[in-house]
Amino acid sequence: MKSISISTEKAVALLEAKKYSSLRIILNAMEPADIAEFMEEVPKEQHPVVFRILPKELAADVFVEMDPDQQELLISGFSDSELREVLDEMYLDDTVDIIEEMPANVIERILKNSTPDMRKVINEVLKYPKNSAGSIMTTEYVSLKEDMTVAQAFEIIRKVAIDKETIYTCYVTDAKRCLLGLISAKTLLISPLDAVIGDIMDSNFVYVSTLDDQEDVAKAIEKYDLLAIPVVDNEQRLLGIVTVDDAIDVMQNEAEEDFAVMAAVTPTEKPYLKTSPFELWKARIPWLLLLMISATFTGMIISSFEDALAVIPALTAFIPMLMDTGGNSGSQASVTVIRGISLGEIEFRDIGKVIWKELRTALFCAVTLAVVNFGKIILVDGYLLNNPAITGNLMVPLAICVTLAVTVIAAKMIGCILPILAKKLGFDPAVMASPFITTLVDAVSLLVYFQIAKILLHC
Repeated sequence: MKSISISTEKAVALLEAKKYSSLRIILNAMEPADIAEFMEEVPKEQHPVVFRILPKELAADVFVEMDPDQQELLISGFSDSELREVLDEMYLDDTVDIIEEMPANVIERILKNSTPDMRKVINEVLKYPKNSAGSIMTTEYVSLKEDMTVAQAFEIIRKVAIDKETIYTCYVTDAKRCLLGLISAKTLLISPLDAVIGDIMDSNFVYVSTLDDQEDVAKAIEKYDLLAIPVVDNEQRLLGIVTVDDAIDVMQNEAEEDFAVMAAVTPTEKPYLKTSPFELWKARIPWLLLLMISATFTGMIISSFEDALAVIPALTAFIPMLMDTGGNSGSQASVTVIRGISLGEIEFRDIGKVIWKELRTALFCAVTLAVVNFGKIILVDGYLLNNPAITGNLMVPLAICVTLAVTVIAAKMIGCILPILAKKLGFDPAVMASPFITTLVDAVSLLVYFQIAKILLHC
């Protein structure tokens, strides 16, 4: 990383001095992602200058790595011929990704400067639902026939390789484009030149449908350690492939979305520093309003037990501890279960196993917390803080600790069940994480607390 930062500093200095030949040498030695970061450090009006210094292939790779705002700025400054050159060097799936982020006038210009064939394919890909396999696939793959020889396959690969996103895995299709098998470059290299593709291809392969969720596609690529996975229609015709780099992007985006939802924030695709305060307000305020209104129920519960609190005021001091411990216990269970769901380890049919496991865990946690808390209340709250309401009546700490134990058990049950039910009903399990679970557990803990206090303390 140190060498990258040094190169960036030199590049900025060379750009300011207008030593473009020297700058080109430094940029050619850098990775596209690093050049994209470098361009963020220079004034926007200099972006076209830097971009025109780069070789065509490298410029296209850098363009893909840039954020949508930078891309839109460059497209606006491109001549039609420059835009065509960039589009010609880009892979189809990258072009589609960029189009999805652009305003209508920019999209119109991109399509106008695309070749008729590319424009047709782009329009076809854009028809697929967002977040589906079809929306992230590329049609740039190597297709072979089963009656070809290895020598013929090599000739085809040499002709088309420069325009394909990957040539490590080739796809064997029939005259109707139905997928028959896969064959890797390794298999081709170690096979005799006169070997027939149909005899050496792998007929046992994994594939996805165009309408499959992109997250399921990414999980399949991860599960089977694939570099790419074929995408077929209902008639088993090969329409495209999803490559591992796109799968990584999907997993990263899904993880960021889950983190945002779990923190009670509407997901946004913009980086934090490029998000305006108004946009942050829009992302946060709906959740805050919802949680504020839901918290009204806890206030109603406390109000309904004012008489009990008036008789034994010491009970009030332990309400925050009970609510916080319950919320934390529920969040622990929910996060663990949500992770299992996202990794495909937990299905709805496993709900019984999950409940049984979390119930035993909850019992261990409840007993430990209750015993430790009982000793803490007696020693610290009772004797060190000299609270006569506690030292004079052991039923008070007993009521608190019994409530704590019941709350922990209830919180962990709620935390493990809600995400599974949410997934079954078609909702994002992350929605059932800390904000909602904490609010629900708060209400449960208060109800349990006051009912136990009534029974044990007769208040």
